[in-house]
Amino acid sequence: MTASSLSFKLAVLFVIAGMAMGIGMAASQDHSIMPAHAHLNLLGWVSLFLFGIYYERRPSLDRSRLAMIQVVIWSIGTIVLTVAVAALHLGYTAFDPVAALASLIILAAMVLFAYFVFRPARDTAASPTVRLTPAE
Repeated sequence: MTASSLSFKLAVLFVIAGMAMGIGMAASQDHSIMPAHAHLNLLGWVSLFLFGIYYERRPSLDRSRLAMIQVVIWSIGTIVLTVAVAALHLGYTAFDPVAALASLIILAAMVLFAYFVFRPARDTAASPTVRLTPAE
């Protein structure tokens, strides 16, 4: 499996969960966990899908173990943060340190992704330029 395919699959699972949360809130008319719903959709659906597009456009990175690790760390952080934010908005203040830790996990995954984004420019600049000459 590649990092992009894992990103796309997880993004779809997260958006289904986010939609189910939204439907549950609408049915119960209790929107107290709306911030958790928003975090799940933004981090789980949007961000993971964008990671997938980025990885798919860079085949060597897409197949790398480190990219897979980034997607897994991001996903674990997203799950933990969503649960913690929901618990906080339901009044369980003991989840505050859990939310803080999950935020740091997601930040670490984003720093790793930033490394991928900025690394290719440096690597490309160091590689020799291929020159094509016109055929006669």
